[in-house]
Amino acid sequence: MAHHGKEGVVKAGSDVIGSVTGFSIDTTADVVEDTSLGNSAKTYLAGRTAYSGSIDMHYDETDTAQETLDAGASISFTLLPEGNTSGDQSFAGSGIITSMSVGVSLDGVTTRTVAFQGTGALTIGTV
Repeated sequence: MAHHGKEGVVKAGSDVIGSVTGFSIDTTADVVEDTSLGNSAKTYLAGRTAYSGSIDMHYDETDTAQETLDAGASISFTLLPEGNTSGDQSFAGSGIITSMSVGVSLDGVTTRTVAFQGTGALTIGTV
């Protein structure tokens, strides 16, 4: 079932980050070759996993949750692509803010974008 992006919610700790306009999360897994001599095709084992992501928002200096998102800061987060209703999927974890940028244009809304590198395991569950 498709979901509309307007349903998404992002939390830093237990605080909802206001004015979020989008977010992404990317997961990866290492693989280790375990091919035995004499095999004609390579085989692999799953290795360690990692994740990173970004959060886009309208800049709001009065939003306490936004103001904690500085480069080098630790963050615990919950990303809720379907919203915050019971049964909706959630992605939760901890990370380190690797970058924070503010964008200003003459005829546009001032923006803030943060990128993070996950640390530890990502928990995929439901609200």
